[in-house]
Amino acid sequence: MQHVEGCDIVTTALAFDGDWTATVTGEPLDIAPRFDFRDFCVRVAPYADVEEWQRFLGETFGSRAWLWDIPDELCFDPGSRELAGAAFHLPGGDTDAEDAARVPAAPLVRPGGLRADEVRGFRLEVTTELCRAPGDTVLTCLRDLDVLDEPLEARIGIAPDVALLVQRGAVVGWSLTDPVRYLTCGFAAPDPAPPLPATRLLFTECLDLVTTSVFDGVRDREPAAVARLLALDHDLREQREDRCRVDAMSALIVDLVEDYGGR
Repeated sequence: MQHVEGCDIVTTALAFDGDWTATVTGEPLDIAPRFDFRDFCVRVAPYADVEEWQRFLGETFGSRAWLWDIPDELCFDPGSRELAGAAFHLPGGDTDAEDAARVPAAPLVRPGGLRADEVRGFRLEVTTELCRAPGDTVLTCLRDLDVLDEPLEARIGIAPDVALLVQRGAVVGWSLTDPVRYLTCGFAAPDPAPPLPATRLLFTECLDLVTTSVFDGVRDREPAAVARLLALDHDLREQREDRCRVDAMSALIVDLVEDYGGR
């Protein structure tokens, strides 16, 4: 192991997919994440539309979408083998509050990049557990709940507010801090202004609706659940400020209203 100058972590090989490994470096990506709420996907990448995304995938290697297979993405430059971009999918349902409370506070996030140890593809499985911190200040996505039975070895901040979780030398999840700040539609850059308190409340209500048992009630068209959906749709429409973030949430909620709201 080797200390990285100017960085508080040490380089080490991280396992992602069997024998595929990457080395932690001192150079995280300087790209703000984009939280596409409709697709439940967090992207950290330079592309701004579908065509650029497809070109980006063709010019990099690593874990990426292929036909019907949609794993999480970690894409590397074939020349330098440095991390060039990432995309993570949030699990559809959240973990119960008791388990979410077990997510450890330590260790703290330390910035670091990734360099692939060899130029070849691998597959990064999507996570299965969504753990929400109080107030949804942090969203932590884990491989499985067994991760919570042991301490974390490291949190490696590969981009602003985006960290990989490491346990026993393997990546076992990822986290997004202050997710409301990065809400956006599609591949658009998020609003650089800080989110309003009202937007944060709406964000929590949206997550409550789409990641808990309330969503089952919506799909079953239970009156109370549908009423909650329609009330949320109304509140999103009525908020006049912070529209970029509100529109990002509305993109999904409007779809649900059309499917289950009786309109």
